[in-house]
Amino acid sequence: MNILFAAPENAWGEFLGLIQAKLPHHHFVATGKFKVESLKEFDVLIPTMSPITEEVIQTGDQLRLIQQCGSGIEMIDLDAAKKHRVLVANVPTDISGNADSVAELGIYLMIGLSRDVRGMANSLKNRKMGEPQGMALTGKTVGFIGLGGIAQALIRRLRVFDVKMMGIKRHNTEEAAKNLRLEWVGTPTDLHYLLQRSDFVILCLPDTTESHHLIDQSSLAKMKSSAYVINLSRGGLIDHDALGDALASGLIAGAGLDVFWEEPPDPNDAIFRYNVIATPHIAGSTDVSISGIVREVAENIRRLENGQVPLNIQN
Repeated sequence: MNILFAAPENAWGEFLGLIQAKLPHHHFVATGKFKVESLKEFDVLIPTMSPITEEVIQTGDQLRLIQQCGSGIEMIDLDAAKKHRVLVANVPTDISGNADSVAELGIYLMIGLSRDVRGMANSLKNRKMGEPQGMALTGKTVGFIGLGGIAQALIRRLRVFDVKMMGIKRHNTEEAAKNLRLEWVGTPTDLHYLLQRSDFVILCLPDTTESHHLIDQSSLAKMKSSAYVINLSRGGLIDHDALGDALASGLIAGAGLDVFWEEPPDPNDAIFRYNVIATPHIAGSTDVSISGIVREVAENIRRLENGQVPLNIQN
């Protein structure tokens, strides 16, 4: 089968080379960029971060499967894919090791912000010892917006830091609080309660019409001035201008960002002058995670080849 990888050849931890090694009898092509111009003569598309509209899907004369190499499918027109009889599948974070990898980066961002890693670098540069004073995680409150696989992986790891934890979930809040052993779980209408009480607000939800720019001027104004916002999900969850204003005015203490309003972001963006720790969308890019994702993607391509229904169909 002909398989299109919509990214540069070396993207995502050499994913293309790894999947080719698993499926040597298939023909792979990389677009070289996060964009798809034509799907003609391709059986499978691995879209990565590329927008897949109906116009793109219509170019596929033999396309059978859009297989995401991760969980995010918000940039794929699911209705159009269904209309054109194209299956869309993803790799849930909790079966690939991705959630565990993202959770580890989340803790890195929490500690880096609370211990002021930027201030440490300045102290070393200026030969100052014993400063800056950091903020310990012990006793602090962590608020999760979204309680899926990534949040659950973080919750398991954060217990050893003796933090308090709460969350926002659309449904079954009492059950979630009990099963995850959280102090409180509310619905999206209770967001203000979480924002006012959290020392860390961690975004673990998809970017949808309901959640786009969830963290805006109004949301940031409800947070503690000593609090941090950490985005491990999608850049569109945070209003860029509102975040910049909040950082500039000291409305919040800082931000940890693995995803951005545009990717790649402008390295000269004024937002990076403030207390921001930024990583280049690599939270899930580890040896464990990539290996798990390659395994699951290869399995679905084999299933398609053998006339079986792929796993984790989303449309």
